[in-house]
Amino acid sequence: MLTKEEMPACPVATTVALIGSKWKLLIIRNLMARPWRFNELKKDLEGISQKVLTDSLRSMESDGIVTRTVYPEVPPRVEYALSELGESMRPIMKAMELWGEEYKKTLQ
Repeated sequence: MLTKEEMPACPVATTVALIGSKWKLLIIRNLMARPWRFNELKKDLEGISQKVLTDSLRSMESDGIVTRTVYPEVPPRVEYALSELGESMRPIMKAMELWGEEYKKTLQ
């Protein structure tokens, strides 16, 4: 997690630094619906590599956006979900969804 001093001064740049990659946005989109297991995410996010998914989840966990729960089972089960901070991004994601829908209409 970056310190306050390491964050960009601009709040928009801060948000982009935290969730600005294509894959992070799509991971958040999925986690808004329900908790997901790693392999479920990998299958659903066509084209993402295991390394990028791992790095993205670790980064978002470190930033407090995603929680990782390990269930003491054999074999171990791990689920990723949005944290309270991650849940606070719902309005941002909804606004992006609505804008995308409107933009698509302009192309028709």
